[in-house]
Amino acid sequence: MALPEHFEPACVLIPAGYFLMGCAAGRDDERPVHRVWVDAFEMAALQVQNKDWARFMEAAGRPATSHWNAPGFSDPRQPVVAVSSVAAEEYCRWLSQSSGRHYRLPSEAEWEKAAQGGREGSLYPWGDEPPESREEYQRRWGGEVPGPLPVGQGTPNPFGIFDLCENVHEWCRDWYSKDFYAVSPERNPAGPASGERRASRGGAWRHHIKVSRCAARSSIPPLFEYADYGFRVVRDIP
Repeated sequence: MALPEHFEPACVLIPAGYFLMGCAAGRDDERPVHRVWVDAFEMAALQVQNKDWARFMEAAGRPATSHWNAPGFSDPRQPVVAVSSVAAEEYCRWLSQSSGRHYRLPSEAEWEKAAQGGREGSLYPWGDEPPESREEYQRRWGGEVPGPLPVGQGTPNPFGIFDLCENVHEWCRDWYSKDFYAVSPERNPAGPASGERRASRGGAWRHHIKVSRCAARSSIPPLFEYADYGFRVVRDIP
């Protein structure tokens, strides 16, 4: 049975085109900067929330995550955390089967293109200003309450996507390789064929400066479940 329409995430169009991937002033795994073409796709405006994951748990008979009832993590509007990349991919398959549309995790190239918001070379989704200069820095990273904020409370990037590079780290579908940019194909790169760590992108409530840039890369093993890791989905265009 198909899900009611409001169960599906609101997605925004990321247009096809070339962009420069990587950062010459970044870490070694962000170089060399290279020109990449990405086909058009749609990305969820919001990170997957606890209320979304609750429907999945009920439908699929999955147990609760390790932080499901923890103080500071249990608001239905907060992003779900402590989800492995394997579980995130299971969620995508369930959503695809339930909705009749193809949902999946983004590639690193898709994620970075979306984060730039059409402003090529921009360090952050909001521009070049460092996180500490933003009005909401204290609320997000001031340490008053551990855990992510409910999604969608800040200002979206020019594409209309919220919480990119902050709130929780987001899983990507690629296997991670620090040297992949040297051999990356030009069109729709999808990472190496295999690996030991899955790529992830964006900063989180626990880590901000180091991985908040659009081009910053990170990775952990695919079965790890951390309190600052979540995800957002993308949708293929028929």
